Amino acid sequence: MNELLLQFTALAKECFGTDLVGVYLHGSAAMGCYHPQKSDLDLLVVVQEPPTDDIKRRFMDGVVALHEKTPAKGIEMSVVTRDVCKPFLYPTPFELHFSGGHLAWYRRDPDDYIQKMRGTDKDLAAHCTVLKARGRCLYGPPIEEIFGEVPAADYIDSLWYDVAGAHEEILEAPMYLTLNLARVLAYLEDGSVLSKKEGGAWALLHLPANYHPLIKAALEEYTEGKTVSYDSDLALAYADDMLHRIKTQ
Repeated sequence: MNELLLQFTALAKECFGTDLVGVYLHGSAAMGCYHPQKSDLDLLVVVQEPPTDDIKRRFMDGVVALHEKTPAKGIEMSVVTRDVCKPFLYPTPFELHFSGGHLAWYRRDPDDYIQKMRGTDKDLAAHCTVLKARGRCLYGPPIEEIFGEVPAADYIDSLWYDVAGAHEEILEAPMYLTLNLARVLAYLEDGSVLSKKEGGAWALLHLPANYHPLIKAALEEYTEGKTVSYDSDLALAYADDMLHRIKTQ
């Protein structure tokens, strides 16, 4: 993993040159619970000015090449300008974004991708909150110098945006939503900024015992990479209960 992070940072330096402000790691790799089969490498690149389409294309070609070397879920990254980081702007504008789910689009029509993959992203409030609390600077000034505080209301809205469809989606992504719902509730109840693994551990201490088999299954899948089975009825009941708890905080 460290070699990939070094290569990503070198790529950013090469493509953005003196316009590069910094490269920052957040997510599971920064919080000490990265699992090669279940996690992606979450990165934020900060630049001084919006890059040209030619620079974006060169950078994306390099990111895709690195993505193919990265285990399992690969790389997820966003490029943002320094002026939206401090004071923090929400919903947060971004200049470029990539994750494995976009790979086919980029391969099919890179020019279309470069033109359209820009806008605003509510998820960046959650990413920047984790970065401020638990992140790692790979290159550039310290995190606290570049990133301002994310208002709690913006972070909560970002979290809700991510889990609001849990009832409809939990059967398709039971591990992700079981653990994510737990860490959202943990933040609302005691202000903890947790990883998925830590969210599961928190849930085992704070949620009713009837949900423990579901939570333990999600933790087993996430931490050990095992294929596990989930009780669909229990997952749906858990999603509904957790959404109610989150909405009433």
